[in-house]
Amino acid sequence: MVVEDDVYMREELTDLLRKSGYETASLFDFENAIPEITEYSPDLVLLDINLPFHSGFEICKELKAKQLGTVLVLTARDKLQDELHALGLGADDYLTKPCNIERLLARIKNLLRRKEEQIRQGLLDGNGFLLDPNTFTIYVGKSSSLMPPNEGKILLALLKKSPNLVTKHELCNVLWGTEECIDENALQVTFTRLRKTLREFGLEERIETVRGQGYRLKEQVRL
Repeated sequence: MVVEDDVYMREELTDLLRKSGYETASLFDFENAIPEITEYSPDLVLLDINLPFHSGFEICKELKAKQLGTVLVLTARDKLQDELHALGLGADDYLTKPCNIERLLARIKNLLRRKEEQIRQGLLDGNGFLLDPNTFTIYVGKSSSLMPPNEGKILLALLKKSPNLVTKHELCNVLWGTEECIDENALQVTFTRLRKTLREFGLEERIETVRGQGYRLKEQVRL
């Protein structure tokens, strides 16, 4: 999906992508950008930053919170702080306009290939890490770690409901098959060990404790 408010640029990009064999759609209703993109559910979003009603940064953040599609930011804004901000919000790539056509197509092909590979492997995208729900192996960049089953089950439960809250009763059901907490101390110990595992990858701050309610996996924020 092409999210670009400049008519000529939008038509040029759409035409280029279709000629390159991609099924392509364009966004026209920028006021309701997120619902429109969500309804189309694209594999990849080609996203400008300077847009009416909502900035590309806002749209990128919302898409990544919903774990919807791969985001390639294509913008005339060439400042490093803009690129870092977009990547910090979860953008998968960042290119500045004007952009070499071959470079753009190569980046798109690479991003879609990476997404297909994740799907084939059954990996879940945690926005900063990948999780194999079958083996509970966590992947961050070129590093990986095989987690103990209980740690993996908790992280999987948090990831599936992210960014929403997971209650202690739900976690007890995940671990012991009952909503009655058989051993709350064991639950706390497992969380401590999970946080230690995530700390090795610089991800310990991703789990947020909501006092008296439960836990949730926060969106990734790079400073």
